[in-house]
Amino acid sequence: MISVFAAWRAVAAMFILNGALFGLWASRIPAVRDRLDLSHEALGYGLLFMAAGAVCSFPVTGRLTDRFGAVAITRIIAVSYTLSLILLALADGFWGLAVSLFIFGAFHGSMDVAMNAWAAEVEQAYEKPVMSSFHAMWSLGAGLGALSGYVAVQMGLSVFAHFLLAGGVVVGLALALSWVSWTSNRTEGAQSSVFAMPSGALILVGLAALCGALGEGAVADWSAIYLRDVTAASESVAALGYAVFSVTMVAFRLAGAVVITRFGPGATARFGGICAALGIFVVVSAATPLPALAGFALMGIGYAVIMPLAFSRAANDPNVPPGQAIASVATLGYGGLLIGPPLIGFLAEFFGLRLAFAVLLPLAVLIVLLAGALKRAG
Repeated sequence: MISVFAAWRAVAAMFILNGALFGLWASRIPAVRDRLDLSHEALGYGLLFMAAGAVCSFPVTGRLTDRFGAVAITRIIAVSYTLSLILLALADGFWGLAVSLFIFGAFHGSMDVAMNAWAAEVEQAYEKPVMSSFHAMWSLGAGLGALSGYVAVQMGLSVFAHFLLAGGVVVGLALALSWVSWTSNRTEGAQSSVFAMPSGALILVGLAALCGALGEGAVADWSAIYLRDVTAASESVAALGYAVFSVTMVAFRLAGAVVITRFGPGATARFGGICAALGIFVVVSAATPLPALAGFALMGIGYAVIMPLAFSRAANDPNVPPGQAIASVATLGYGGLLIGPPLIGFLAEFFGLRLAFAVLLPLAVLIVLLAGALKRAG
């Protein structure tokens, strides 16, 4: 039997990979938009295909994870997800980008379900609330991916060269670090619906995850464009928006186990909602890049533990198998992560990016109201 730390390291590597690939894409969205000459509305429609791919993948992956085990499914999808990143750089028009985003979103969503199921197994072995530490690794990966965008722009690398080089390095390292002997739980579930929707107490858990993920997705895909178009930041500075968001998210997620143990899931989630609301207010009030970056940093703290708490609660539901429970919460949660960006795009087309970002404020307040649902079922 391997040590729980070796298991933690293996799962953490998968979270870093998943986040890094997402961060790579997020950092180069302005370059892809400019190359294809897309409007805010067209980009929003394109990102909607990414959301659709993820939502379609959740129930399938949930059943496969319960049947074949989280470890095997996570590793297979990790390679496919990396290859799908390269497709984004090859898109030569709106429809090419839309199809590539659907595929990219499907593998992104699939890997989220599988790796969170594996993480829940390791958390149970630890007998401590370490789920937030895995999500910290996701944010670390996303931040490094976004930071690589800054470096790639400074070096003059094309999007294709950037994705090929960075994606190849990160998947190779992640697979090497994750290669441990871990036997996953396997169960046969009865779920057969097309979409994995939560029921019972998991509905409120999913709604809390939705509110957090909508904001997280909006920052991931629009922070760079927001900084460029609203605050007149340079392209290299604009690439730092998601990076600072990810850095503060990493820090608070690493502290998550201590904070959650000390104050409980409910109080921790309420604090997160308040910080997110304050950060959004700062961002939409900013006229220059520096205060906007500070607002994104606050938002990183605010959203840090919402998704980890939601997945931990789902994985320990007494009535639903872990894979299916996580898939159902992911439908609302990571569905929100991917639906948020196109929603911002649609609103920005009519009201401008500043007011589009303001719609995240009432959703942050709703997190405060739903915080009690994230307490683990007794």
